[in-house]
Amino acid sequence: MPDWVFDYLILPLGIYFARMTDVSIGTVRIILISRERKILAALLGFVEVLLWLIVITQIMRNLSNVFCYIAYAGGFATGTFLGMVVEEKLALGHSLIRIIVPEKGEEIVQNLAQAGYRTTTVEAQGVRGPVKVILSLLRRKDIPVVLGILKETAPGAFYTIENARKTSDPELWKTSGQEGESFARILWRRQSRIRK
Repeated sequence: MPDWVFDYLILPLGIYFARMTDVSIGTVRIILISRERKILAALLGFVEVLLWLIVITQIMRNLSNVFCYIAYAGGFATGTFLGMVVEEKLALGHSLIRIIVPEKGEEIVQNLAQAGYRTTTVEAQGVRGPVKVILSLLRRKDIPVVLGILKETAPGAFYTIENARKTSDPELWKTSGQEGESFARILWRRQSRIRK
């Protein structure tokens, strides 16, 4: 294989894919830190830094190769985007949805309850009159389901969604069946010990 194939094709591509991988891992790691997943975040941090060291070593050995710089920058940009896509697909953690409606509040609460979501309702006063504020804490991966219920029940409803860092209720992880419930309790106890 000629030297130019390695210098201007294989090496830049290797740098690109390694940088893309380490930045993707870094993006997910930061999100895991915000969700208090300490052990997994630390393991990802180890892999991230190891990849970065390999890449930066190759850059330093090939300072005159402009294709390495382009590959490094391209890998960083692609890795940032890819990391966000991966995190979105994983949908880690919990969110708080706040729904504000002047009417159909009871119907929304009933439909959410039938689908297995717990809600809290508050009577409030808006600019145009009385409204109901419906709060529900749910897993992030359940957001599309809840939004589907909301769209069917009250298409014009105003809502906001926020990330919830932690909850005091281990039953939030409860799944169908006794096995899921016991796993949720074990997970809750483990997380509580780690936080102490």
